[in-house]
Amino acid sequence: MVSIAHAAEAAPTGGGLGAFIPLILIFVIFYFLLIRPQQKKAKEHQHFLAALKIGDEVVSSGGLQGTITGLTDTVVTLEIADKVRVKVARPYIMGPANRDLGMAKPAGS
Repeated sequence: MVSIAHAAEAAPTGGGLGAFIPLILIFVIFYFLLIRPQQKKAKEHQHFLAALKIGDEVVSSGGLQGTITGLTDTVVTLEIADKVRVKVARPYIMGPANRDLGMAKPAGS
């Protein structure tokens, strides 16, 4: 039994730094493929929210499309139809509205 224990101790190990190289490589890959693009997109969204102004047509994360009629630091007031206004929290404004979204004209018109 003693000889088995000595044989187990004599087994070569990967070394200190050599064992962490695959973990470091995985982290670097995750950073460039997942973390960095997500941070860039979040930064662009923050710049978009800061540049909002009255009259912009936007779409919310819930799918409401409308024209901005009022702005505060935390709330955007959207007019979604004539004299129909809703208040949406500013972070839930996703981007500019594209009015042609899925509204292709029929071929015969």
